[in-house]
Amino acid sequence: MNASDVWVAKDDGTDIVRAAAIVAVGRDYNGNVTVRLAGGEGTAVTLVAVASHEGKHTPKDFHHELIRVVSQLSDASGSAVVHPVCAEPDGWRWVTAPL
Repeated sequence: MNASDVWVAKDDGTDIVRAAAIVAVGRDYNGNVTVRLAGGEGTAVTLVAVASHEGKHTPKDFHHELIRVVSQLSDASGSAVVHPVCAEPDGWRWVTAPL
């Protein structure tokens, strides 16, 4: 499998991007996680949009965790999708599923 077989979805599932197209991952001070995609326009997709009143901020290294998960999946067999989930009591985590 190569990185083109790994996809990353938004927390609400409305957008899915190919992991190979991601050139940058960031987390802002509110806990939002955004990826920048390759290409002339440098399109950005917010994967996790945290409402400030909810107080469910992502972990400080959540964007690093995404890189780790995608790297591990690029060595696996079969296609997969990664998406963020916030569930009690563990909070935010990246979940993988086969396509």
